[in-house]
Amino acid sequence: MAGGRADADEGAAVAGAADVRDVEVSPESVELLDLARAAAGIGTFDWDLSTGRLAWDDRLLELFDLTPATFDQTIEGFNARIHPDDVGQVGELLHSAIAECGDYQAEYRVVRADGSLRWIAARGRALCDEAGVAVRLLGAAWDVTDRRLSQDRVAGALEGMAVGYLAMDADWRITYVNAQAEKALGRPRAELIGGIIWELFPSTVGTDFEAGYRRAKDTGQPATFDAYYPEPLNAWYEVRATPEGGGVALYFLDITERYRVQQRNELLAQVTRQLTDTLDAEEAVARLAQLVVPMLADWCLVSLVSDEQHTNVRRALRDVGHWHADPDQRPLVEAYARVRVTAATDKSLLARALTTGKPVIVERDATEQIRAVLTAGEATELIEQLAPESVAVLPLRGRGRTGGLLTLFNGPARGAVSAEDLDTAADIAGRAGLALDNARLYREQRSLAEGLQRSLLTAPPQPDHGQIVVRYVPAAQAAQVGGDWYDAFLQPGGATVLAIGDVIGHDTQAAAAMGQIRTIVRSIGALDDQHPAAILRQADEVMERLMVGTAATVALARLEQTPDELARGITRLRYSNAGHPPPFVINPDGTVHPLIGARADLLLGVRPDSARHESEVVLDRDAVVLLYTDGLVERRDQDLDQGTQRLQDTLEDLAGRDLDELCDELLARMLPAEPDDDVALIAIRLFRQDRPRPAQAGPNVVPPNVPPPRDVEGQPG
Repeated sequence: MAGGRADADEGAAVAGAADVRDVEVSPESVELLDLARAAAGIGTFDWDLSTGRLAWDDRLLELFDLTPATFDQTIEGFNARIHPDDVGQVGELLHSAIAECGDYQAEYRVVRADGSLRWIAARGRALCDEAGVAVRLLGAAWDVTDRRLSQDRVAGALEGMAVGYLAMDADWRITYVNAQAEKALGRPRAELIGGIIWELFPSTVGTDFEAGYRRAKDTGQPATFDAYYPEPLNAWYEVRATPEGGGVALYFLDITERYRVQQRNELLAQVTRQLTDTLDAEEAVARLAQLVVPMLADWCLVSLVSDEQHTNVRRALRDVGHWHADPDQRPLVEAYARVRVTAATDKSLLARALTTGKPVIVERDATEQIRAVLTAGEATELIEQLAPESVAVLPLRGRGRTGGLLTLFNGPARGAVSAEDLDTAADIAGRAGLALDNARLYREQRSLAEGLQRSLLTAPPQPDHGQIVVRYVPAAQAAQVGGDWYDAFLQPGGATVLAIGDVIGHDTQAAAAMGQIRTIVRSIGALDDQHPAAILRQADEVMERLMVGTAATVALARLEQTPDELARGITRLRYSNAGHPPPFVINPDGTVHPLIGARADLLLGVRPDSARHESEVVLDRDAVVLLYTDGLVERRDQDLDQGTQRLQDTLEDLAGRDLDELCDELLARMLPAEPDDDVALIAIRLFRQDRPRPAQAGPNVVPPNVPPPRDVEGQPG
C-alpha cells in the first residue's frame, strides 16, 4: 500500500507489522520503535478489513501530502493519490496478500497536491482469524524517489547505449535486457528476462560464448572475444563479459557487417597478393576459383581468353580453374570444366559475356537456362547433376580487353548471388583482368626485347677444326632482357676468336649498347690478326671516341696454331679478360679447370688507356672451351664463388657428351625455372685435323676470304 527510505529499512518495517500480531510489546519498546521509524522516515498503516478503516500515521500522511482532515481513511482515498498507471498493479498485489493471508510488497508513484511525483515503497502483511480469513493488513511505507531516479538514470543510459546490454544473476538467469540487445538478438525482452541463458540460446553451450562468460565469472575479470552464433541469428558478435552483482553482464555488438567487410577486404588482399606474387598471371587467375569459394559462391569456374580475341567461344576460351565448396561435388565440376566450352553455343552465357564485355546474371532457374544453350551430351548431363539455381558470369576486363571470365554458381539453398557479393566479384574480376592484360603486355615486351637481342646475336662460323655451339636464355622478366652477348669470328689468318660479354644494365637500352660494343669488338678483331689484349685496347679507344656511355665485362679467346702445333695435334688458346667470369676448359680426360691464370683487367669502357693482359694455354684435340655470362653462376640465393664451383662440378659430370647436349643439359641444371638474369654462352670442341670433320658437328661455315685449312698427314694418337 504505502511506503520509507531504503531497502535496508524493509525488514524493520515488516517486523513492526508482525509485532502487532505475534507478541506483547511494552510501552518503552513501542516508543523506541516509533523513534526508529521516524528517524528512517518510515510511515505505517493499519487497514481494518472488517470496517474498511485505513489508519495512517503522521509520517505516511506527510508522504502522501495529506492531513488528518484531508484523508478520509478509506482505500478509495489511498487510490486517489496513486498515479493512474499504477493503481491496477497495487490493487492486485493487495488483493493477493489478503486472499492468501500473505505478505504485500509494492513500489508505485504518488501524485502530490502540487502535481509532483514521488516513488513509494511499501511492505505489509495480512493478519487472519482462526478461520483463515484476513481481518487486518498492517504495513509500512517509505520514500524511494532518489533510488528510483538513480535507477532510471542508469536504465536510461543502458537503453541509450549503442551496444547491447544483458545482465544475468549468479544462476545465469537474465535480469535485464536493453533495447539494443533486443534488436541484436531479435527477441523482445519479455521473452528473455527470467530465462536461463543456456536454455534461451543453446548454441552458446560448448562455444567461445560459454567459455568467455564462465571465465569472467570465475576470474572476476572482463573477457572480450568475437564469436559467431549460428541460425536463427546467423551473426557475428563482439562480446565483453563483465562480472556484475555476483553474476555476469554482457556488452555486445552485432559485427556481422563489419566481419563481412573484413572478409571481403582480406579476400581482395589475398587475390592481389596472388596476382602480383608471380609472373605467371594466367596461373594465378586460374587459382581464383579456390579463393572466391565459398565466400562468394557455392562453386566457380575460371576461363581464359586467347590473345587473338576470337569471337567464337570455342576458339577463344579455355577453362583453367574450378572449385566447389562441397568436396563430393568437385569431380563433377572438374568434369564439367573439361567439356563446357566445347559444348557452349554462340547463344551461351559465356558467349554473351565475351562479346558484350558485360556481366551476365541469371537469378533463378539457371540449370534450365544453361542446359538450353549447350549442345546435348556430357555437358548437359553434368549441369543437371550440379543443378545450379543462379549463375553470374563476369568478364575479366583490363584496358578495354577481356582476358577471361569468372563464373559463379549458387545452389537453391543459397539463392542468387547478392548485390554485395557481385560488387566484390566485380572488383576481383577487374584486378584479374588488369593482371591478365599486364601479362599480355609483358609477353609482347618480352618478345620484342628478346627479338632485338637475338637479332644482334648472329649464328657463329664453323671452322674446319672445331664445332661452335651458342645458347641464349632471356631473363624471366621482360625488362631484364638485354645486356648479355656472345660472338665468334675468324681472322684473316684463319685463327678463331670467341667472345663473351655483359653490358652494365638490364633493359632494351642495354641491348642497344651491347650491339654497339659487340660490333666494335668484332670489327676490330676481324680486320687483322691481332691478339685479344690488343683488340680490347683498341675497343676502349673506339668506345671513348664514339662516346658509348656504358661499360661491359668481356672475355676474348683466340684459338691459333703454328705449323708445328698443327703437326703435333695441339691448339694454343690465347685469352684476355676484362672483368668477366673465367672461361672453363674440359680436357679430353674429363678434367675441368677454369682459365684463371690471366689477370682480370678493368671492364671495357672504364678507362681508354687501361692496360690489357693475356694468358695462354695449350689444348689437346677433343678439348672443350666454354665462355659464359654471370647469369649462369650468380643469382639471389647463390654467390659467384658458389656458382662457379657448382659450374665446375656440373661440367665434370657432363664431360664427354655431345656438345649440343652438354650445353642444353648445363643450362637445365644450372638455371632456375625463372632466371633472374639473361644468360649467354659459347662453347667450342676441337677435332682432329687429320681426319674428316665429324658428321654430328655439321658442315663447315667460314667466310670466303679465309685461307683453306692446311693439309695434315697425321697427328699423334
